[in-house]
Amino acid sequence: MEQMNSSKPYLIRAIHEWIVDNGLTPYLLVDATVSNVSVPQQHISDNKIILNVSPRATHGLSITNEWIQFSARFSGASMNVSFPPGAVLAIYARENGQGMIFEKDDGEPTPPEPDKPARPQLKVVK
Repeated sequence: MEQMNSSKPYLIRAIHEWIVDNGLTPYLLVDATVSNVSVPQQHISDNKIILNVSPRATHGLSITNEWIQFSARFSGASMNVSFPPGAVLAIYARENGQGMIFEKDDGEPTPPEPDKPARPQLKVVK
């Protein structure tokens, strides 16, 4: 059986479009510790950064299977931002929190801790 591409960039693109089509503001929660993440360091908190990826906040937003890239203003200064889709922990609407949370390690379920029964890894998305 052939290895399939990760579904993560496809889901990010689809949920981004869904949030924008509903007139809401898409936010990405990004793990800043992943290699090749280029984001404004002064806005990182707890090794994560929240990025507004709405059409009004970004210029040249590109979400491909390999990279998410755009330019945006941070504290008045323009910056090019780029990171692999694997660094995205969640995409959600600022206004109501609806969206999707991704498992760490690009969709691989986290093994259950000892003494805890395994639970389904499905998430409800409204």
